[in-house]
Amino acid sequence: MPNKVNQYVDIPISQDSFAPPSAKSHLSQYKEQVQQVPPLPSFCDQVIETIPNSLFGRDRMVHIAQVLEKISKSQIVELQAIIEYFMRFMLEKGASDLDMGGPACNNCIWLRIDGHKRKHIELGYYTPDQTNVLLLSLLTESQRTDLLGTYALDISRQIKAGKDGGVWHRYRTSMYFDNEHLAFNIRAIANELRPIDSLGFHPTIKQGLMFDHVRDGLTLITGVTGSGKSTTLDTIVDENNSRVDGHIVIIAKPIEFIHLSKRSIVRHREVGKDVASFHQGVVQALRQDPDIIVIGEMRDPQTISAALEVTDSGHKVFSTLHTSSAVESVARIVAEYDKAEQERVRNRLADVLRCIISQKLLPKIGGGRVLAKEVLWVTPSVRAAIKGNNLDEIYQMMWEGRAQGQHTLEQDLFRLMKQRMIDRNVGMDYANNKKRLAQLLGMM
Repeated sequence: MPNKVNQYVDIPISQDSFAPPSAKSHLSQYKEQVQQVPPLPSFCDQVIETIPNSLFGRDRMVHIAQVLEKISKSQIVELQAIIEYFMRFMLEKGASDLDMGGPACNNCIWLRIDGHKRKHIELGYYTPDQTNVLLLSLLTESQRTDLLGTYALDISRQIKAGKDGGVWHRYRTSMYFDNEHLAFNIRAIANELRPIDSLGFHPTIKQGLMFDHVRDGLTLITGVTGSGKSTTLDTIVDENNSRVDGHIVIIAKPIEFIHLSKRSIVRHREVGKDVASFHQGVVQALRQDPDIIVIGEMRDPQTISAALEVTDSGHKVFSTLHTSSAVESVARIVAEYDKAEQERVRNRLADVLRCIISQKLLPKIGGGRVLAKEVLWVTPSVRAAIKGNNLDEIYQMMWEGRAQGQHTLEQDLFRLMKQRMIDRNVGMDYANNKKRLAQLLGMM
């Protein structure tokens, strides 16, 4: 375990002034599962000693980045090895997320396991400046420029972990400023996808998600952060990849799961690396002969408009939104536009929208988590409700739409309770419409 406080050494700043790392600090030792946290290199605190007391926030990070440019590649690797240890530790503990950095973390590393985020003191203590050095060591020069320009950065990383040389594991990482220091979230990406049948879709919905049955339209996977949207979307993409002789273009920031081309060619275009923006990626995809276009997230009106345009041109499009229900998803898209444009957007959205899957991950009885979801399939009645701005009617259409494979979140929560997957308190806590769920519970 690294010391809480390391001894500072007063040295001039030049590349030669940093001691070379020991042989065991090279990445080769991490081909096997690491059993002990690598010690924080002494030169990390030497870097910190050079920071003028007058520098805060962005200026402080600029200074640290300039110092890191002067140290050797092997020393950068030694710093990165600590973060990579944390990534392997996540796999060992089954953690979905890791957080560190900034005053909020109280010098600790925090992990989310089975939905609960807690500090793990066995991973050691790192001051905000020690974390600043560790995090900036992960970035290329261009990534540092992006971070310091926008105060946030989303990138992907991959490491090898496990026995016999290990296998590659991918992570989505988000770096951002917290009270003038850097903070960091790491999200582990599953190496294997769930079979689509495990998601419990009605046959009508499953067919509608497949290109060989429905060749156009917009499908949205929605939910709050950490609700498993990406996993569901990748499962749907994988099933199409296994069934369709075609071309799938994925535009995301960052790229998470890497799909091997099976019956389809699957392109991965990361915003910031392979294309300048989501909007440009969508527009460019039209010239790339796609059958399916996957947009990692519809973040702004420009991306939404591009998604509606390519869907309207006859393509099958999948994307995600940070919303907690199907009805909220429709309202959120329309609300992204000025009032003068909203009627036009509603009409266009109603014409191209095929399906919304809104999901949550709930604590499961006995441990772990279980998926709860609501499904909206856009029937002529739903389409008319969207065009008429009668969104409140859509919930009742889902409630009564079991024949088309539709159901509300509350109906799915009720199913999970009857199957003893979740308890009543959890179901009520996660319900969007607690009154409707109470009605169902009164029938038990």
